[in-house]
Amino acid sequence: MKQNLDIHFFKKRLTKRLIELNELAEIGNAAARPIELDQARVGRLSRMDAMQAQAMSIETKRRREDEILRITAAIERINNGHFGDCLECDEPISKARLKFDSSSLLCIICAESKE
Repeated sequence: MKQNLDIHFFKKRLTKRLIELNELAEIGNAAARPIELDQARVGRLSRMDAMQAQAMSIETKRRREDEILRITAAIERINNGHFGDCLECDEPISKARLKFDSSSLLCIICAESKE
């Protein structure tokens, strides 16, 4: 049974977050650049700090890209009329769950059974 969702609210929210993530991606790409390993210019501890910061930037980038994919898929589900439907059981995802994470793919029951 289809539930009554404010699709415009969710689409606006998802689109806003997508714009934010794309802006963050532009900033974050510089932090993920390769580290220069010239010992004459940078001390060993400074290089280690830089490598750790680079690793964190790479992981942040991966998570951001994952969220972009989930949001893009949610917007596509809005466009094709399947937003709010669980991908596993085809039952409605609760409004509260969608308000918490508008890119949710599964209802709470199916999500818990996956864990």
